[in-house]
Amino acid sequence: MKSLRFSVIFLFFSFLTFCVHAQEEYNVKEHYNKTEVEIPMRDGTRLHTTIYSPKDTSKEYPILMQRTPYSSRPYGEDQFRSLIGPNEYLMKEGNIIVYQDVRGRWMSEGKYDNMRAIIPNKKGNEFDESSDTYDTIEWLINNVENNNGRVATWGISYPGHYAVASLIDAHPALKASSPQAGIGDFFFDDFHHNGAYLLSYWRATALFGYDKTGPTTESWYSLPELGTQDQYQFFLDVGPLSNLDKYYGEDNIFWQQLKEHPNYDEFWQSRGIIQHLEDIKPAVMVVGGLFDAEDLYGPFNTYKKIEETSDNYNIMVFGPWSHGDWARQTKRQAVGNVYFGDNISEDYQKNIETKFFNHFLKGDARGDLDLAEAYVYDTGAKKWNSYPAWPPKNTEKKVFYLGDNQDLSLEATNNKESFVSDPAKPVSYNNEIKAVFTPREYMTGDQRFAARRPDVLVFETEVLEEDLKLTGEIKARLKVATTGTAADWVVKVIDVYPPDAEDYEETMEHLDMDNYHMMVRSEVMRGRFRNSFENPEPFEPNKKTEVNITLQDINHTFKKGHKLQIQVQSTWFPLIDRNPQTYVPNIFKAEVEDFQPQTHTVFGDSSIEFSVIKE
Repeated sequence: MKSLRFSVIFLFFSFLTFCVHAQEEYNVKEHYNKTEVEIPMRDGTRLHTTIYSPKDTSKEYPILMQRTPYSSRPYGEDQFRSLIGPNEYLMKEGNIIVYQDVRGRWMSEGKYDNMRAIIPNKKGNEFDESSDTYDTIEWLINNVENNNGRVATWGISYPGHYAVASLIDAHPALKASSPQAGIGDFFFDDFHHNGAYLLSYWRATALFGYDKTGPTTESWYSLPELGTQDQYQFFLDVGPLSNLDKYYGEDNIFWQQLKEHPNYDEFWQSRGIIQHLEDIKPAVMVVGGLFDAEDLYGPFNTYKKIEETSDNYNIMVFGPWSHGDWARQTKRQAVGNVYFGDNISEDYQKNIETKFFNHFLKGDARGDLDLAEAYVYDTGAKKWNSYPAWPPKNTEKKVFYLGDNQDLSLEATNNKESFVSDPAKPVSYNNEIKAVFTPREYMTGDQRFAARRPDVLVFETEVLEEDLKLTGEIKARLKVATTGTAADWVVKVIDVYPPDAEDYEETMEHLDMDNYHMMVRSEVMRGRFRNSFENPEPFEPNKKTEVNITLQDINHTFKKGHKLQIQVQSTWFPLIDRNPQTYVPNIFKAEVEDFQPQTHTVFGDSSIEFSVIKE
């Protein structure tokens, strides 16, 4: 059973870093030699590194490197991956492809540190992920035959984070990097959103929490067994988070860290990487999915921070993808029930990704590169947009207020809407009953089930008489009150389809797309952090209070005949954990009696601020 569990975990993370579909027309072993080496770092720790080198030695090649905590498998110099590199085009045309197990993972020596903090101005043998990358590149360019002295890094998800780390104090040979869905800060990516704990990722704690005793090719961890497909019921039956201790003991370091650091203290702040992105030299192409349930904060803020602080080549690509979809070859691109177009990932790989790497690794790297500053897919009009800047400059602000009679109004009102939020009956984040390792499809999921609950407030426009194109960040400026001393606030932006909308091939059999409530963007704010993530504070009961939420960027046309809808709620289960709604210093240590129903109120001068493209 343990080996089966590992297989499931490994297959899941494999597709994040490379396509695993069979390459019938191309055999990697016929075209590449494979070697495995242990590269020494400045402190003497050796990192296991796999090198695929073209058998054609008549010319020199650049090095494309990925560093990963998810294993550089398969191990053994006679064992080959079916696909190497960022995509099959770069594989077939010939590059030196390198995979490395990061410090403390799999066959590498050392101690693993989840989101290891960057050390500025390192001295002597001090190390971090940036220096490990530097030391690896130094070894590669001096020891791998037929390399042309140019290196690039890439990776998706956690490997994307390591690609970001490679940019800090970068080796001179590092000419380009493509961080893809890279984690930017664990308090805003993956395991937290604005301080709310992502309970839906709880099982993944097994991947990052256990130390191994030495280099190994076998898994040293396993996922907890839920015993049911109904995760909503499982977590509801578990009760307070403290009851999950029976699944993870003190030997799971990450679980202990989550519990002991509920606020954005020095522990989490030091693990953020965005603040270290200053004066970046290599060329950068940030890639992300507009429906990536795991890492939206990191990619958007990586691009924006580099754009703000550096004078390098820096572009971004955001498509209609969930986590890692762009690395797969799928004819029909869909997320959940919603279809977006054909061959979108293949077009990106061939015409953007390959062109980017070749220019900086094989070209002169000085001439103009025929790529846009920002490629962002319009997920409503279903077409690519090319922008000279992101966010686009040709926009104007449009503010909607949460008005009377469930209307989105252009003017503030004296209206107020109240609902009872009961932690014992939380609003689900989807309407499906199935066990998922990490959630994905809900990002475009049908929200009709939520709109029809009494503890979800709904505000929407009339049927649109012309297209409405919204782009960039969304600002929700709520004015709220609660009878309790604690509350979460969830805002969802919904595209309501018309009654005559046709189904897609991907639409689930029990659903129809007519009147489909497609979630376009959503976010939660744990109310205690409304003024400071470092210093939480309770609500004063029944006092009108501001709660501001930034929702990550969108690029979406609400089509003529559709409606724009906003939903506001206070539970989102088990995507996030339940808020007791009575203030406690640490929700991870809340008791059963702390969880109490409360009445929440949203006032009519609450607003949602969008940026609208000017035609």
